[in-house]
Amino acid sequence: MTPFRRLGLAALAIALTTTLAQAQSVMRLSHPVPTGHHIHKLLEGFAADVKGATNGAVEVQIFPAEQAAKANENHPSVARGGIEAASSTNFQWGNTIPEMNVTVIPYYFTDLKKIRNWFDSPAAKLLEAKLEQRGVKNIMWLYTTRSTVFTANKPLLKPDDFKGVKIRGLNRLADTALTAIGAAPSAMAAPEVYQALQSGVLDAALTDVSAGVSRRFFEVQKFGTVTPYFMVWYHVYVNPAWWNKLSPEHREAVQKAARKTELAAFDLTEATAAAAVDELKKRGMNLHVNSAADDETWKKSMQKPVLDEFLKAAPSDGQKLLDAIDKL
Repeated sequence: MTPFRRLGLAALAIALTTTLAQAQSVMRLSHPVPTGHHIHKLLEGFAADVKGATNGAVEVQIFPAEQAAKANENHPSVARGGIEAASSTNFQWGNTIPEMNVTVIPYYFTDLKKIRNWFDSPAAKLLEAKLEQRGVKNIMWLYTTRSTVFTANKPLLKPDDFKGVKIRGLNRLADTALTAIGAAPSAMAAPEVYQALQSGVLDAALTDVSAGVSRRFFEVQKFGTVTPYFMVWYHVYVNPAWWNKLSPEHREAVQKAARKTELAAFDLTEATAAAAVDELKKRGMNLHVNSAADDETWKKSMQKPVLDEFLKAAPSDGQKLLDAIDKL
């Protein structure tokens, strides 16, 4: 265990000891994004709303930037009760719940109207049931992005430009699209990407445009292509035993705060994406924003390989989920 991680765990223990004297219930919430990211700001608002609605009886303590747990440790930590809550990207579950990968099918689920209709839909309930089977209860879906930037030190304007490019991948399914166009995807945790780009271990990266700003990719990459490549949720889940110990009134307060945060995510995410494009340009990155024709060219090369692999990975409920999303 690194000294940094030991400090993080010590902070968890101190925070819990201090707060137990003031609150009936503590929700320690771990997430991987830096404090400048808009998802962190949304979670800060959620914490304030919960505290206000419960008169301080439920205290949400946020541990950003992997202070409490690595991104891939959040699920087991919450399921075992080591921490009460965490926020993860939906695609991080791809190996254990393949249906959670549905949003990374290129150019499939990026229509804002459909995304707004997600909450309490049959599609959402299908995934929430699968999360419960894995020992966690989902309480919030935070719309994070539908605006992706592909960064590199050369222009990536068409699928052929990716041939031989070492690029940070997301997971096995999402990387199918990159492999199909000749790129060489490499799995890597988000906090490690900057150094890999700086050192040349990676040639390129893909991330949402706001993360491109908060992770300062403009310092190590000259070019970027912005496209509605896929959609990402940061969803918040809790330990079921902890949840069931809350009073009905406190559960209702948390749920209301969660729904308020879900709705707030739309305007903030869209505004953040627009501002991020401007900021990347201001910071010196040469940005190309794909036209509809550009997107159609990329879609033809990249969607089908991922769609086919998605259905192979999720043979029982994959098509059912696609049908439910099509009806949103």
